[in-house]
Amino acid sequence: MTAATRLAREGCPSGTVVVADQQTAGMGRHGRSWHSEPGAGLYVSIVLRLDLGSESIPLVMLALGIGTQQAIAEVAGLAPDLRWPNDVLVNGKKCAGILANTEGGAIVAGIGINVSHASFPPDLAPLATSLRLAGAPEVSREALLAALVRAIEDSCKILTNEGPVAICEMFTHASSYAQGRRVRVDQDAGSIEGVTRGVDASGFLVVRQDNGMETVILTGGVRPA
Repeated sequence: MTAATRLAREGCPSGTVVVADQQTAGMGRHGRSWHSEPGAGLYVSIVLRLDLGSESIPLVMLALGIGTQQAIAEVAGLAPDLRWPNDVLVNGKKCAGILANTEGGAIVAGIGINVSHASFPPDLAPLATSLRLAGAPEVSREALLAALVRAIEDSCKILTNEGPVAICEMFTHASSYAQGRRVRVDQDAGSIEGVTRGVDASGFLVVRQDNGMETVILTGGVRPA
């Protein structure tokens, strides 16, 4: 992300890809760390220059999730799920995470996919998995990268050409969390529980609480309740 952000600031073309064999300062949402075992994952950042404003970042996140899901399905033969806003799951555990920032008039998308990890630290083991642990032990990182770039290009084209409604509908169909799922959302001000009601036109998750109030989730960790 650091290198791709610098390249974006310097005016690199859209589609510029930066890949690392490992991360010594893995970055997740809200500055959380990302477990980056050397040679075991795909750690990639892509510079995207889309005809969209910075307010479209949540929609771009949906497109990135869809692209990541499709690439994993294509190359690994698995059936990933999407958990708003930035988690890709296999068998209920996180196998990939997505981050997006703006820099130099571009969106810098950071994607980390656990590919061949055989194990995780004890604090992550109940929550994280890899493609290998999920039943796809022979995935080539190079093949996955090629599929990922193609799939993200396709999903971003849908967003820019067909608009927010198309990408929101795709995400809703691709995610078991988007609609009709009882969830807990942990936010700085506390937690809420309710049933998901899809994503709005800006790409934010809508949750209907038990008192009937519908809340638009701008940020927060979504978990099954």
